[in-house]
Amino acid sequence: MSFPQAFVDPSSVAVVGATEDRAKWGHWLATGALAGADRRQVWLVNRRAAQVLGQSCRPTVGDLPRAPDLVALCVPPPHVLPVVRDALAKGCRAFLAITAGLGADETELAALLRASGARMIGPNSLGLFNAAARLRLAWGTFTPGRLAIVSQSGQVGSEIAGLGARAGLGVSRFYSVGNQLDVGAVDVLESLVSDEHTGTVALYLESFADGARIVTALAALRRAGKHALLLTTGASEGSRLLARSHTGSMTSSLDVVDAACRAAGALRVATPRELVDAARVLDVTAPPRGHRVAVVSDSGGQGGIAADLAADRGLRAPVFSEPLRARLRDLLPAAASVANPVDLAGAGEADLRVYAQVTEVVAASGEVDSIVLSGYLGCYGEDSPSLVDAESAVIDRLGRRQGSETAHVPLIVHSMSAASPAVTRLREHRVPVFDTVDAALGALGRVTRLGAGPRPAPAAERIGAAVPAPGYWAARTFLTELGIAMPGARRVTDAAGFAAACAALRPPLVLKAGWIEHKSEHRAVRTGLDPATADAVFREMYERLGPGEYVVEEQDTRPGVVELLIGARRDRDFGPTVTVGHGGVLAELWQDVAVELAPVDRRTAAGMLDRLRSRRLLDGWRGQPPVDLDALIDAVVTVSETIAASPGLADIEINPIRVGSEGALAVDALVVPRAEDVVARAASEPSGAHRPRTTTEEQETSREHVH
Repeated sequence: MSFPQAFVDPSSVAVVGATEDRAKWGHWLATGALAGADRRQVWLVNRRAAQVLGQSCRPTVGDLPRAPDLVALCVPPPHVLPVVRDALAKGCRAFLAITAGLGADETELAALLRASGARMIGPNSLGLFNAAARLRLAWGTFTPGRLAIVSQSGQVGSEIAGLGARAGLGVSRFYSVGNQLDVGAVDVLESLVSDEHTGTVALYLESFADGARIVTALAALRRAGKHALLLTTGASEGSRLLARSHTGSMTSSLDVVDAACRAAGALRVATPRELVDAARVLDVTAPPRGHRVAVVSDSGGQGGIAADLAADRGLRAPVFSEPLRARLRDLLPAAASVANPVDLAGAGEADLRVYAQVTEVVAASGEVDSIVLSGYLGCYGEDSPSLVDAESAVIDRLGRRQGSETAHVPLIVHSMSAASPAVTRLREHRVPVFDTVDAALGALGRVTRLGAGPRPAPAAERIGAAVPAPGYWAARTFLTELGIAMPGARRVTDAAGFAAACAALRPPLVLKAGWIEHKSEHRAVRTGLDPATADAVFREMYERLGPGEYVVEEQDTRPGVVELLIGARRDRDFGPTVTVGHGGVLAELWQDVAVELAPVDRRTAAGMLDRLRSRRLLDGWRGQPPVDLDALIDAVVTVSETIAASPGLADIEINPIRVGSEGALAVDALVVPRAEDVVARAASEPSGAHRPRTTTEEQETSREHVH
């Protein structure tokens, strides 16, 4: 169902539970509603009061002259259901429920709404606000602006609004979605795509039950020219705990959330302050086009600190070219540093105009994507009244640059003054200004990550694959049919078959108990076998693990290979994901992985590799040749497309995939169907069907190890 206009700009509002008591919700909703009474009809409902705030009251919604567009409920929990029934009978179809603690009544309330086609925000909502429509049904007041706030926690949303107001950042719309009994955050996000009054969206969520739709909505916001900043406390944890692969144990819930943000062109932040600082920058400028930053300061110490912070936040302060340094030398004293960071070396005190001159020269150079001006600017007029006019003129000149041909190079100012007239003037010119350099660089580093925009969705080229039977041999067959190379191998079940396999394959050989998922933990894999030792190894493993499907493989002995893993999972909330990382038996120790929503194209797969700490191993390390990156990228793309196109699969893992200069070879793998498919397959098997013996204890130990 679409997002009702009643939650945006209703023609009439009824506040049920309106009261004169300022300590109660009914007072705040009534005063807010009445503030827009010249735009819409406002009715107050209270069984016990004939008048509230100078306005006459009706005892019930049923006593109103007609059905209001929107009914705001701030009544005790036992009264919510009766009021909703009364309002539905009157013809109301939109509700805002402030009341919390409904308990079992929520189930009946949801059924009532569905049966009548009505919509509700809440229960347990802090309210809603729309500056353009002069609609305020919430506790407190809001400063109008261009930041929309959508929050699962009303108080977190309120904190964001308060921090924004103190920083000069106003709110376009505010929605506290509460328990999301009916209307969810994603419904609100979709409604904001076309809102001309919103520039940035602040989103706080604790759960992502409709993750794929949320990603689509966030991407639509970005394509509409809006930015989304996500604050969360950790989500989708349940899906990680359900994973049986090593990949599942190595990726956190926030890894998947971050992947969703990258796919959508959104940005996750860690605190309300981080969110507001980033929103302050986005409110006045577009994200930088790249990570190159110039640091300009009137203090060598402050410039050095800023440069260090820039590097820590993913920015790069490149050394300026000689022509640019020469132009800066013409402006600055001989003692000035002009390589980047730039130290004005007292030039500002001699002539305040140098702040603007240096900024203009650096911005026009084409050598940087953003500029941080750090230090005393903003304090001159505050400390020396005779400098007020000169400082104001410099700030006006910096402000005019915002509309010039170099405006695509954002300027961020760190001033040692928090609220001087000069700082206020900077903000009036829409120049982001912060009173600490770490806040300035933190905000710049975060918004720079937004520069890429939403990730283009790869074309759906792969047809869904049939779910393989359990076991390693079936997984091998599955992957080779996808085009992923694996060593020569034979499947065996007894000593005679094993001997035949050894005679047919090239030693050294590897023996695996194919039905055990994590073989190293159970001594279910042996490597380096030759004809002299192989028979004894097979007999020992067979006696210990029992009959089943064993696999004999040719061991990959190529020199200079790098072991990685490729994993794909079906996340409970966001759907298919793909992971690549440092592999082998120490994969969980190094925890070096990159995650994206699946499917990915070759460019995104290459970017995943670039994020790994172990990336340099792929280019050749200590004399080793570089590996075949194309083969590795092909495998990542193939696995990602397969999980995306195959709804019957829960997990694919190749660990390790050994990549050398002459290609990539997968030497162990796990393919896991969705749990419901496992149940269906078990139910379809004839009674007494043979399965390889693996004790319950061994299986459970394996899963515990992963989790």
